Amino acid sequence: MNSKTKLALAGSVAAALSLAAAPSFAQSATMEKCYGVALAGENDCAAGPGTTCSGTSTVDYQGNAWKLVPAGTCTDIDTPFGPGSLEEIERPA
Repeated sequence: MNSKTKLALAGSVAAALSLAAAPSFAQSATMEKCYGVALAGENDCAAGPGTTCSGTSTVDYQGNAWKLVPAGTCTDIDTPFGPGSLEEIERPA
């Protein structure tokens, strides 16, 4: 194996390992999507029309933007506009 092949193989392995260690927004049994609790720019995903995803909410506690929280805690999270929700909610802009 020549040095270019070894370098390419090492790079491939490093890339695969970094992807395996990267956090995932996939919902698991221990986490749930909680709408209306993220601060502006700190949502995990889904922030309505014209946004792309993570970090795109434009106001605090935006009702159509969610944050992953420990399962069973969403509706216990208090905000100035009321508790978090497991579904999109109407919030003042």
